[in-house]
Amino acid sequence: MTTFLDARTSQNASLANSIAVPILVINTPQLFGQIGLQTAGAGANLRVQMKGTVSVQLPLALVGITIRIVRGTLATDPVIYSATSTFSLSVLAPQVITFSADDFNPPLLPQLTYSAFISSNLLGTVRVGPENFDGLVVSD
Repeated sequence: MTTFLDARTSQNASLANSIAVPILVINTPQLFGQIGLQTAGAGANLRVQMKGTVSVQLPLALVGITIRIVRGTLATDPVIYSATSTFSLSVLAPQVITFSADDFNPPLLPQLTYSAFISSNLLGTVRVGPENFDGLVVSD
C-alpha cells in the first residue's frame, strides 16, 4: 500500500505578466522554483512526482528554452529531468511551458530538495509569469 509522505509548492508568480525577469546569460540555468520534501516514516521504494509551469516572452528569433530539474540546490547537482522546447520566429505572445517529472528510488534522506531551472540559448528571453513548481513524495 502506498503511503503519502509530503507535498510542497514553490509559487514564484501566480499571475500572467506579473513579473519581468530577463534571462541575461545564454545557456546558464536560472532558478525559478525549489521544494523540500520530508520523508519521515518512509518505507521502501520512494517515488517523487513533480510538475510545474513557467511562462516566457521570447525575442523575435528562433529560440530554445530548457527546463532542468535537479535533486539538490545547485544547477550542477544530479539532473533528474531535462527538456528543451524550440520556438519559431512567428511566436509573439508569451509562451506557457508545463512539465511533469519523476524521481524513482531517490536516496532515503530526511529531506529531499529539488530545484527547477530555466535557461535560454538566446538573449532577450524574459520570464513573465505565472511560475510554479510543486511535488509530492510517497513510498511503499
